[in-house]
Amino acid sequence: MSELVVIAGMSGAGRSVAANNLEDLGWFVMDNLPPSLIPKVAELADGSGPTGDRLALVVGSGRYHDEVVPLIGALRSQVERLQLVFLDASTDVLVRRYESTRRRHPFGEAEGTSGTLGEVIEAERYALEPIRAEADLVIDTSDFNVHQLRDRMVDVFGGGGGEHHMRTTVTSFGYKHGLPLDVDLVLDCRFLPNPHWIEELRPLTGLDPAVAKYVLEQPVTGAFLTRLERLLALILPFYVQEGKSYLTVAFGCTGGRHRSVAIAERMAETLDRLGHAPAVVHRDIEK
Repeated sequence: MSELVVIAGMSGAGRSVAANNLEDLGWFVMDNLPPSLIPKVAELADGSGPTGDRLALVVGSGRYHDEVVPLIGALRSQVERLQLVFLDASTDVLVRRYESTRRRHPFGEAEGTSGTLGEVIEAERYALEPIRAEADLVIDTSDFNVHQLRDRMVDVFGGGGGEHHMRTTVTSFGYKHGLPLDVDLVLDCRFLPNPHWIEELRPLTGLDPAVAKYVLEQPVTGAFLTRLERLLALILPFYVQEGKSYLTVAFGCTGGRHRSVAIAERMAETLDRLGHAPAVVHRDIEK
């Protein structure tokens, strides 16, 4: 097969939703698969059977979690393109999700873990850390609803199979809302003059031309963007050469509404010129 995606992650972080999204995109999806069966399924899925050339396997986080990393390591040498995707979310968000559904947490049931719901989630997080460390892509769903997760899956997996290329994402965020968990490069824009202190600009965002003009016309902004473009032009080809499948560049300011948004939009244009048409996400623009 040309592509095999293994979806793992925290219980309640959206594995089943992601699986449904992939199925809608034309992938053959097998959900809740015991890790020990992954090699056999991959061996059978040679592109000529019912699975086609794009197969997604969703693994649970129960008693089999310690089998995933060795199996993924072995598969990487057998499959043309294997991607391990890990879905994550903050503990307080996962607690709220489970309390709203009133379902029992599967990790506690499988592992016999006792304690509060928060303690069970933290135990699962600790157990899954080796899988997260091996992931090609980490998606933090803390601030996602089902529609936003679908959009993210479409951005990443909506294209057809074929020649390897690196999918890039540019995101903006606010430091007061927390650092994003699923990014590779983080650039702090808080050194730039803040439009928040300009009364007529405060209610606007970095998507508004007046705010973008204010941010981008600062002398320090031009120097920053020039040097950053040179840096990205240098390192992006080496990321591709190393076989990296995903790259997310994040720009942060205090609230995630003005400076980071304007800079992210401009750097998305830069990445497009460099041949890496990025998806753009403004995480905190409505907060």
